[in-house]
Amino acid sequence: MPGGQVSGAATVLRLVLGRRLQDLREAAGLSFEDAGHTLDVTHATIRRMEKAQVGLKVPYVEKLLRIYGVTDQREVDGFLDLVREANRPGWWHRYRDVLPDWFSAFVSLEAEADQIRAYEPHYIPGLLQTEAYAASVLRAGMPHAPASEIDRLVSLRLARQDLLSRKQPPLLWVVIDETVLRRPVSRPNVMRAQVSRLIETVAVPHVRLQIMPFSAGLHPAMYGPFHLFRFPVTELNDVVCAENLVGAAYFDQRDDVSTFREALDRMCAQAAPVHRTEAILSGIRKEI
Repeated sequence: MPGGQVSGAATVLRLVLGRRLQDLREAAGLSFEDAGHTLDVTHATIRRMEKAQVGLKVPYVEKLLRIYGVTDQREVDGFLDLVREANRPGWWHRYRDVLPDWFSAFVSLEAEADQIRAYEPHYIPGLLQTEAYAASVLRAGMPHAPASEIDRLVSLRLARQDLLSRKQPPLLWVVIDETVLRRPVSRPNVMRAQVSRLIETVAVPHVRLQIMPFSAGLHPAMYGPFHLFRFPVTELNDVVCAENLVGAAYFDQRDDVSTFREALDRMCAQAAPVHRTEAILSGIRKEI
């Protein structure tokens, strides 16, 4: 999926299974064409299965496992059980009426990551937004959307935040520009409440929030917002999501991901240290 779109239905488990199918095919010494011929499909279909760009069909996967040399029936059955699980809709499926395909993939990655790092130059990250702030941001970004759609999207955004209070939450490490905190929203009290929420969040052990002050000047990630996801499974590389006005690009090639990670590391070194965040936020709240 380097530099391209990930299917909206792609779950992390499906990405893992695709990677395992790729490893099995390569270990068997078979090409995309060989595997495709066995299923009577094109080589491109095999590629898309391995990249989680299409759903995994149980009969197809079972046949591939056989030709890849997996003969233990318990191993085959276990793999197929995982395929069925991967094909089940995620909790966010109930928001499919307002959820774009590209963002469905984002929510899946977010839900399964054990570390989420991000840079945000425009607004408070969704996982840390208050309800009123989220509504203001969504209305600004979607000026023609009906109120009912905005309400649904706000509900989705708040539901995503549940991952921060689960038993084993991910580490969330975010760098935001000072501009984010200075930009007016719909009403001053909305921004004041949002900053108060951030001050509360600073005390949460698995959340690290750093602010890039104006005084830091130029830095490596001024091209736009992005998230870097890391997962507790060895089969899956880190994945970066770089958002734009109409969607997002996803990257999982090591060189690409390393570029984003290095930019984050440099920004973390330039930004105010974590222990200064609460004082900075308190000062800004007094000015609102």
